[in-house]
Amino acid sequence: MRKVPPFAKRNYSRLVNDERGSSIVELAIIFPILLLLFVGVAEVGRLFYTYTTLAKATKMGARFLTTEKDAEDVSDDAETIRQNTKDRAARLVVCGFEDSCEGRPSIVPGLTTSNVLVTLPDTTPGFIGPRYVKVEITGYDFKFLVFNVAAVTNSETMSTFYFSLEPATKMRYMH
Repeated sequence: MRKVPPFAKRNYSRLVNDERGSSIVELAIIFPILLLLFVGVAEVGRLFYTYTTLAKATKMGARFLTTEKDAEDVSDDAETIRQNTKDRAARLVVCGFEDSCEGRPSIVPGLTTSNVLVTLPDTTPGFIGPRYVKVEITGYDFKFLVFNVAAVTNSETMSTFYFSLEPATKMRYMH
């Protein structure tokens, strides 16, 4: 058996007992996990923000329709007037203006008037009972920014997470 020189014994024991640099190694192990957790919380926060924005927009559209006299029009050109009222409500939901959304951003990216479904009150003659208006958003897909494999791989068909946000508001027609 070989005899270990005394200076080597001292250097070895000093290296084994030395803890300098251990905190940087711990940080290197934990940092990616903390970063992933932080980004995940931010994405979920963005998801909730988008949903509440869409829900508030449907509420604004339904509130607009509750007092809109044209929503119950039964004249000769009632279908045109009612469709115009639906279009105005849809534009109000999408961009916040009833006249036009041209040159104005939508309240959330990717929302169009084709995503907005407007149901006007029942105008059947002899209908007795409360009448309601309903505004809902259908087919709006929330797109994640960070956890989106499709964006990284330039693939349109592949996505890691998919959320279809479909808020709706139903209110009693007050006119």
